[in-house]
Amino acid sequence: MKKKLKEDSGDVPGWVLITLMTAGLVVVMWAVAAPALRGVFEQALSRVATF
Repeated sequence: MKKKLKEDSGDVPGWVLITLMTAGLVVVMWAVAAPALRGVFEQALSRVATF
């Protein structure tokens, strides 16, 4: 006897939602941290260039 999964049809799997939310968090965190990271990188390059 085969069991039909009627209650699961059309439902977005949980892993898809987790993946999308994780990607959204990465984008938001990158947008916030990008200026600070750019400043740190440029400062490090300027210190290396002075040697």
